[in-house]
Amino acid sequence: MTIIYALIIFCLLIFVHELGHFMVAKACGVKVNEFAIGMGPALFSRQKGETKYSVRVFPIGGYCAMEGEDEDSDEPRALNNQPAWQRACILAAGSVMNFITCVILLIIIAFWVGTATTTIDSVAEGSPAEKAGIVSGDEVVRVDGKEIGAWNDLIQAVGYSKEDTAEVTVLRDGKEETLTAELEYDKDAGRNMIGISPVMEHSLGSAITGGVRNTGAMTVMMYQVLKQLFTGEVSVKELSGPVGIVYATSEAAKSGIMYVIYLAALLSLNLAIINMLPFPALDGGRLLFLVIRLFTGKRVSDETEGRIHFIGICLLFALMIYVTFNDVIRFIIPIF
Repeated sequence: MTIIYALIIFCLLIFVHELGHFMVAKACGVKVNEFAIGMGPALFSRQKGETKYSVRVFPIGGYCAMEGEDEDSDEPRALNNQPAWQRACILAAGSVMNFITCVILLIIIAFWVGTATTTIDSVAEGSPAEKAGIVSGDEVVRVDGKEIGAWNDLIQAVGYSKEDTAEVTVLRDGKEETLTAELEYDKDAGRNMIGISPVMEHSLGSAITGGVRNTGAMTVMMYQVLKQLFTGEVSVKELSGPVGIVYATSEAAKSGIMYVIYLAALLSLNLAIINMLPFPALDGGRLLFLVIRLFTGKRVSDETEGRIHFIGICLLFALMIYVTFNDVIRFIIPIF
């Protein structure tokens, strides 16, 4: 099942990414020579019109091969002959599709699991909340005078308070009551706890809101990690490649399908962000060349750009080999 889950995730994310490039390229009238899922020899291919569609042996990549993408072409419909704004839309479409995929997957999770409300479902026996008089059905409206609009607001207000107690204002039977609860620090959670759990709401509206909010939080987290990577706070050895992803899929599968879907959302957003970095061979690197040409007015030949992207691909492959080697040491060798 680990292999099946991993293959599904790989193929889904690659397909979605390349489909973004393909759809926008077609919409802009650019000639697409081949749309492929996987790398290596073709298992299946079919020519339809001007485009060949193929499935290849190794499900670790894919591509949307457009005319004039890495070379000069006299074909009027070649990518290199299109306006800069159209080229930018085509290049960004893959990452946009991965971002949208992440949002959709997190919406599915939010709908399935439910969105935490500010209404209390249960109170742990002997907990600070029970001792304070908080009961099931109470709706938390304020903590220490701060308005509580979402469960996360409650976590922030209680969990990271510097005080020993919290003044919790609840709405009960239409009337507000303010109760004082002692705060207990939970080492495992890394924050204060008072022993309450929320009522989970299963509605499409709240799921959409939760999915979008969680995608935003996940995006901020990833950019923080990238920043730490460039500043040296996080070592390159912490990066993972295909082997690490398969291992993570295995661990997620042990906890259930929702964890696998969450991992897929995380990887989809990761793919979207990484591809937009201004590095040769990545979509962000290609966008950088467009910007340079717009501001300098001096067109770098497509052949020269293609060679630079080829160097970028070689560097990325070298990084992949290094990361895979570290993954084998971390995840495979300990098994034996």
